[in-house]
Order: sequence, then C-alpha cells, then structure tokens
Amino acid sequence: MRAARCFVCRSRTPPSVNSNDSAWLSNADRPLTGYERIFGSVGTQRGLRTRGAIEDVAAMAERGGLTVQDLQRQEFANRVPAGGLAAADAAKGCAALPGGTATGSDGTAVDVSAACPVLAAWERTMDTGSRGALLFDRFWRKLTATVPTAPRWRVPFSAADPVHTPNTLNTATPEFATALADAVAELRAAGIPLNSRLGEHQFVVRDGQRIPVPGGTETLGVWNKIEPVWNAGQGGYTDVAFGSSHIQAVGWDGSHCPVARTLLTYSQSSNPNSPHHSDQTRLFSAEKWVTARFCEKDILSSPALESVRVHES
Repeated sequence: MRAARCFVCRSRTPPSVNSNDSAWLSNADRPLTGYERIFGSVGTQRGLRTRGAIEDVAAMAERGGLTVQDLQRQEFANRVPAGGLAAADAAKGCAALPGGTATGSDGTAVDVSAACPVLAAWERTMDTGSRGALLFDRFWRKLTATVPTAPRWRVPFSAADPVHTPNTLNTATPEFATALADAVAELRAAGIPLNSRLGEHQFVVRDGQRIPVPGGTETLGVWNKIEPVWNAGQGGYTDVAFGSSHIQAVGWDGSHCPVARTLLTYSQSSNPNSPHHSDQTRLFSAEKWVTARFCEKDILSSPALESVRVHES
C-alpha cells in the first residue's frame, strides 16, 4: 500500500497539506503560484481528497492547540467528502424515480427503492461499521466512471472558490439512475445487503481470518486512502491493492523527545509464521497505534523491553 499525505502545522506558521496533488493549494488562504508546470497546475479543479483535506486541516487549525491525538483522530475520521456533497442529493434523486425503478446498463429494470433510505441514513464515513458506505462507494465509482466532472454537478468549478466547487449533484442525467441501478443489482447479485457494514465486505485475509479494513478510495476523497479490489464472488472487497501504508503522527510536548505514534498497515513481516505477520494490520483495523520510542526513558518504560547482555566467552 502507498498513499502520501503530508500535513504540517507549527505555531505562528500557516498549516499546509498535500495529498499527491499540485502545490497550488497547500494552503488555500495562501495559494502558491509562479512555479514550473511540472510541479502541478494552478487555478484548476482539485480532487475531493485534496478539498476534504483542506477543510479538515483548516478546521483543526481554527481550533488551535493541535496535538498528536488530534492527528490520530483525523487519520481515522474516515469522512467522505463525496458523501457530504452528494449523498443527500442521491437519496432524493433515488426517491424521485418513478415507481422506485431504474434501468441498469444492461437494460434490466431494477427496483432501487430500498436504496433511498439507506443513502439518506448513511453517516458519510468509511468506518468498518458504517452502514450504507458500501452502497454509496459502488454507486459513486460507477457514476464517476460514466459521467464527466462538468455534467456531474449543478454548480461548476470556480477558481475563486476551489475548495467548495463544484457541488450539488446533478441527478437529472440518465447516468445517475443507471449507476444506482447497477450498484444495487451488483450488491444483490453478490448476496450483500444494501445496508451491510462496510467491514463485512471490505477486508483482507490474514492467517485464514478476515480483518475489516476502514478507509476509502481516492474519488470519494477519504483522508485514509484505501484502494481495494472488488470480487463479488468472494464477498466484496477481498484485497487491498494500495493505500495508507506507513502512518505517523508526530509532535512535541515541550520536552526534547518527540511524541510519535506510528502504524505499518500491512505489518512488519510477510512470513505467515511470524508473530508480526498481521499484528499491525489488526491494529489498523481497530484504529489503534504503535507508540514509537525515541528517548531512553521511553525505551525503558516499554512493556515489551528485553535486555540482552553480550559478552565474550
């Protein structure tokens, strides 16, 4: 897995964030310009992951008093910017379909009426316990694959407000109903309830056991980027191709030692017989962290510490 996310915030210094994107909006209040095109475009539409990150970081900076715990919470907030922008409109558009029916891409009429309340009730996160997240994810992938950005939204992109535009889902396009029908039909064919928990169908298998995986795809805009592989015959997303890999939240508390929490999502060993084959993957699933120990006092306080004295025989 790999997905870069860099966030820097120091006292008296404007916060900056980058999500594998142009340097232009590293800080939306102080856009960067005048650099070579190879470093990214200026004045063009940003992806939802960048837009969501700017909103989240701005909110943290506004609150002030940023701590390592704040960064830890942000990593696993699993907020879906696409959901915030489009889920309510999708639910309304779904409810407005005549007879609660939409036609799929194969020409089959699909009863989508049960999807409408699921989309409306979804809390707009990709947590492992989120109900409706999988339905929206599959719908959104199909919609973005068939509808270009401009006709997808009613309010177009504006370089004067790049964080909040475009917005307002255009449910009048025929592709909207088709994407919804295809998503509903796909889940039903796989025997997956429309309101099932995400972690029941987005997981990795380690030591013969399923480990639920939180997070979501780039086009959803999720901070905790996860790019899984869909396999309906095996229950949903059954592998993670890439995404969040090495995660760290680092800060200082006034002492000379850094405060650091880390996580290696795919664990430290590829050997299935190793005790470290899936340990940190399980921590990632449970949204827990490893305490990194830099200073002597931290090392000595570790409950896992073992001391070995080496001497000549």
